[in-house]
Amino acid sequence: MFLLVLLAIFGFVAQLVDGSLGMGYGVTSTSMLVAVGIAPAAASAAVNFAQLGTTLASGVSHAKMGNVDWRTVSILALPGAVGAFVGAFFLVSLSVAVATPMVATILLVLGTYVFLRFLLLAGRRPTFKGSPSAWFLVPMGFVGGTVNSIGGGGWGPIGTTTLLSSGRLEPRKVVGSISTTEFGVTVGGSLGFLLALQLDAVPWSFTIALLAGGVLAAPFAAYLVRHLAPRVLGVAAGGMIIVTNVRTLLDNGGLSAGVIGLVLVPLVVGWIAAVVWAVRAGRADRLAREGARAADEAAARVAQVT
Repeated sequence: MFLLVLLAIFGFVAQLVDGSLGMGYGVTSTSMLVAVGIAPAAASAAVNFAQLGTTLASGVSHAKMGNVDWRTVSILALPGAVGAFVGAFFLVSLSVAVATPMVATILLVLGTYVFLRFLLLAGRRPTFKGSPSAWFLVPMGFVGGTVNSIGGGGWGPIGTTTLLSSGRLEPRKVVGSISTTEFGVTVGGSLGFLLALQLDAVPWSFTIALLAGGVLAAPFAAYLVRHLAPRVLGVAAGGMIIVTNVRTLLDNGGLSAGVIGLVLVPLVVGWIAAVVWAVRAGRADRLAREGARAADEAAARVAQVT
């Protein structure tokens, strides 16, 4: 019972991060399930089924807030769903001994990318030059959907970061569009798991716990995307993914608890230090922007007087 409550809380936090950043729910939730001993295919399936509810709630919330570019959503939805369907079959065909380190490695790479992007690249604002083309969106959707099913996450890290780096959409519409399209991706992945995996292999109680927490968080996340600093959330989520999957890989390698502790303790300390730095950097950026705005207003008043 305690684990179910913990998963519900974790689902709430993961969806809060995902709805604010456009990434994080699948990767972080799958990481936790694999870490507590759930087989990778079952963990990814559980998260996919939970996301049927969380992504629907998130999409509706973002649409109400005006955070969605519907042209982007209409192009991304089908290739994302097809990729997720293919990825589900591929993951189920693997043995647990092969799938566990493979999935943990994918999650670790994605988590590191999220962590470094928001730690090092935060503050850079892209110029918005128009909507992305179908030639750009279709392959991105297929790859993102495939990785999402194989790794239990990846749609957000691939989709959100790629669209942000393209400079075609403003950040809030990137987050809203990726979050909305993710419903189609989870439908494709869930259909794949339903056909390829025995239903009794899915930890349904874990799915319901993650779903409950995620649905509750979705409206708050859609609102917060306009107000919270992405740098802090990105660094926090990325660091959590890194620590969780390094632990999974070390466990899978048969190392002793002492050796694992020697590796994890510096990682956790570094993660906490990075979050603290991100908070301070975000505060400094905000103060600088406020100072620049005040200086511009003062200059404008002087110009009016003269």
